[in-house]
Amino acid sequence: MSFGENFWDIVLWSLWIFAFVAYFYVLFAIISDLFRDHQLNGWLKAVWIIFLIFLPFLTALVYIIARHSGMAERSAKEAHEVQQATDTYIRNVAGSSPSEEISKAKLLLEQGVITASEYEAIKSKALA
Repeated sequence: MSFGENFWDIVLWSLWIFAFVAYFYVLFAIISDLFRDHQLNGWLKAVWIIFLIFLPFLTALVYIIARHSGMAERSAKEAHEVQQATDTYIRNVAGSSPSEEISKAKLLLEQGVITASEYEAIKSKALA
C-alpha cells in the first residue's frame, strides 16, 4: 500500500466516523424530544421509537421535517428553565449584601442569640 491509499483510507474512515457520531447525535436528540413532548401520548412515542429502530434514517428525516418547530420550542423552553434554575441557585448561594448581614447579626444580638463579640466578628467579616 502506498501513502496515497493509506491517506484516503484515513479520510474515508474519518467521514464514516463523523457520519456515525452525527447520526447518534440526531437519534438522541429525537428520543429526548419525544420524552419532553407532553402533548404526544405514550403510544405515539412508542411508534416513533419502533420506527427509529427499524427504519432509522427515514424516520429521523421524517421526524425532523414534521416536528422541527416543536423541537425548537421545547429545546428553548428547557434551556430557559435551566437558566432560571441556575440563576436562582446562584442568588441563593451568593448570600446577601454586607449591610443585610450586619442587620441580621444586630437582630440576633438584640434577641440574645449571639454575644457582642460574635456580633463584632460577623460585622468585621461582612465588611472585609
